[in-house]
Amino acid sequence: MSDQYLWVEKYRPATIDECILPEKLKQTFKEYIATGELPTFLFSGTAGVGKTTVARALCNEVGADVLFINGSDEGRSIDTLRTTIKGFASTVSLTDAKKVVILDEADYMNAQSVQPALRGFIEEFSNNCRFIFTCNFKNKIIEPLHSRCAVIDFKIDNAEKPAIAAGFFKRVTQILKTEGIDYDTKVVVELVNKHFPDYRRILNELQRYSVSGKIDAGLLVNMSDESYKTLVMNLKEKDFKKTRQWIAQNSDIETSSLFDHLYEKASEYLEPVSIPTMVLILADYQYKDAFVANHELNTMAAMTEIMLQCKFK
Repeated sequence: MSDQYLWVEKYRPATIDECILPEKLKQTFKEYIATGELPTFLFSGTAGVGKTTVARALCNEVGADVLFINGSDEGRSIDTLRTTIKGFASTVSLTDAKKVVILDEADYMNAQSVQPALRGFIEEFSNNCRFIFTCNFKNKIIEPLHSRCAVIDFKIDNAEKPAIAAGFFKRVTQILKTEGIDYDTKVVVELVNKHFPDYRRILNELQRYSVSGKIDAGLLVNMSDESYKTLVMNLKEKDFKKTRQWIAQNSDIETSSLFDHLYEKASEYLEPVSIPTMVLILADYQYKDAFVANHELNTMAAMTEIMLQCKFK
């Protein structure tokens, strides 16, 4: 499957003006572009809010030569620093372009070896190269890196959310029209509201359900609470086998969506005394989910704790 088949890549904004961001944040980035120089950045925020897209757009607008490193993959190895990154950062571009290393998902990089080594690299190659770190959990980035970066939090104030969501709704409907997909406006609105501000998830879900050439009320059936109610019944009955089967059969549901649903519906499912317990369990396993190798196992562990520790209505 080529990247250009994926809508999140095919329609990735190439400029900051094209990015859907709070106006204050967009203006900040445009001011950096106007100078023609980028500092070393640390972008933090929840999944899918556009951190990587903004990093690429900034580099594109200043004409930078870019090295992209995935922190959850090759960025976990100290050898990557000593070879790939050092080799890139230490050479002068043939076109005299600025050099930028984008370290995506940097919170996966080893805090005892890889992250400390980057401190020296940032300073050693400061005349020739900049770094942009992106992460979901900035507390997993060591303080010496924080102090060497311009830290940008991708947060959307409540007052800005309606306008930002409307902007993204307009964007996705343009994509649907370009792709020749018939759509029900109400269904697209519900999907955007359900997953906002995870732009990546919204686009992936739309592409997934557009295979038939139509986005209609049938999608809402897939988004219904019925499947979740089955899970809750299994948890209530302490049926470990059926719970495990449900997790396996619904592996396409992102952990964050499952946890969000249980959190939002806690008062419907649980005795009041058990709600704080479930909140703590969900928070703990949501944090762990960013670092575990087996996400299905992590989700099942969370469901097992809820099953054993919480009282259902």
